Parts: sequence; C-alpha cells; structure tokens
Amino acid sequence: MKYFVATAETGQVSRAATALSISQSSVTAAIRELETSLGTTLFLRTHHGMELTDAGRDLLTSAYAILSKVEEAQSLRHRNSGSSGTIRIAASYTVIGYFLPFHLDRLRRLHPNLDIRLFEQNRDSIEEGLLSDRFDIAVLLTSNISNPELDCETLMRSTRRLWVSSGHRFAHRTKVDFDDIAEEHYIMLTVDEAANTAMKYWSQQKVQPKVSLRTSSVEAVRSMVANGQGVAILSDMVYRPWSLEGKRIATVMTETPVPTMDVGLAWRRDAGFSPQMQLIYDYFRHAFNSPYAT
Repeated sequence: MKYFVATAETGQVSRAATALSISQSSVTAAIRELETSLGTTLFLRTHHGMELTDAGRDLLTSAYAILSKVEEAQSLRHRNSGSSGTIRIAASYTVIGYFLPFHLDRLRRLHPNLDIRLFEQNRDSIEEGLLSDRFDIAVLLTSNISNPELDCETLMRSTRRLWVSSGHRFAHRTKVDFDDIAEEHYIMLTVDEAANTAMKYWSQQKVQPKVSLRTSSVEAVRSMVANGQGVAILSDMVYRPWSLEGKRIATVMTETPVPTMDVGLAWRRDAGFSPQMQLIYDYFRHAFNSPYAT
C-alpha cells in the first residue's frame, strides 16, 4: 500500500523507488500484486509516467486512511506519556504546508503530554524569534539561512524540476535547457523567498524568464501550469501530479542543475537544549537517518 501511495503521489515508479529507498522492480511487483488481488487496474502506464485510473483514485483515498491507522497502531508501543512540558516551534509557510503536518501528528501521538506550540513566520521573523528566545527551535528552509548566530542542520534536500502541463512540448524530454524555458511564459512563486532563490540561478544564465505572473500560492502555480498557461521550476516536496481541476502536471530536469530546496532545523547557537528541544531534535534525526550537516 505504501508503494502504491508513493507511486500515485510522484507519478513515476522510479521516483517512488527513490523516495522509499528500494528498487524499481519492488515497486512494480507490489503494484502488480495489488492490482491482481483487487482484480482491477490501478494505473495507466503512459510515456509521462503512471496515471491513476478511477479505481486507483478511489483506492488512494482509502489508502491514506489505512496507512494512518497502521501508523497509529504501530506508535502505541513507542508512545512516551512521560514526555511533557512546552516546546515553541517556528516554521515557514512551505514547511508547514508540505513537510510538517505528518511529523506533528506523529509527535503528538508519540508524546501526548508534550505541548507543541507552532508559529508560522517568514525567515526574518523566525531568525529574530530564535535570537530573542521567543521560539525554541525552527523547522524551515535551511538553504536560506546565513545568520552566524544560528546553528542549523539540514534533514532533506528536495530536487527542483521544471513543471509543465502533460501535453506540453517539453513533457517528452529528458532535460530542458534554460534557453528553451525562457521562451515560455513563466509562473514565479514568491512565498518563502522562492523568487529570490529563482533569480539567483537565473542570473547565471544568458537569458531571463518571461514572467507572466508572480504569486504566493503554490496551488495557483499548479493550476496555471496544468492548464498550459506557463511553466515553473519548483521542488519535489511541493509537487503533486494533478491540479485542483484534476489536470496532469509533468516534471522535467533542467539541463543545468538548479539548487535543491533544503529543509531542516535551526536554533540559537548558544542555546542550551531543554529536554523538549532535545526530544524534537532526536525525533527528526531518527526520522531522517542521514541528515546533512550545514
């Protein structure tokens, strides 16, 4: 079921296998076995990747509920009701929307007596809050941090790719260069300093993007790209294969690699770790077995 969900969310067996750290053949075999046991086709295999059938879409809704219950049952034996106190966690918009909810839910089930207080802030406010002791620890885009008074540790690096509609002329390519991308209408995401990051790697090119819209809404970018109204370069962490209207979005690597979007923890350099801070730090280090030092 996990393999099915990963394939549905990423739209490709190869990407699902990478996310799960297993072989592509294992994912393929699991999906084939699931289709056989259910007696129905869950995916259409296309040159764009794996597209869910109507039966697959129905199963996906149930799969989320099933996996959630399994996770809840598994956490019972690990639950630590003795962990208590308050932890103040600051997080940026993208992290709260696309990274943190799963981990917050898991933390609250593992440590039901821990009072987790969450604050959504932009990077400048998070850094100021950490230094003034308004926040204990932060989960944010570590690739944007440069304050020498803060320590940070990157947990994951999310690849950025070009997003195009499924019928776009780029959708069949393995890679696309910036010269070709510059000919397209470009949808520029602005939230969490995304526009600043984008212009850093665009500034290294001989061409510039033809920006037709700047927006803080990831869903607006998703819908416009899916409708063929432009292209965008965004990270895998915020990628979903469909827009709200149900239209398909394909992704393509850029010929010249762009920086990854790095997510991790940050805290004041001279801060002594409270038991609650240590618990959060240890949880994320355990959840991401090979954190990247930054």
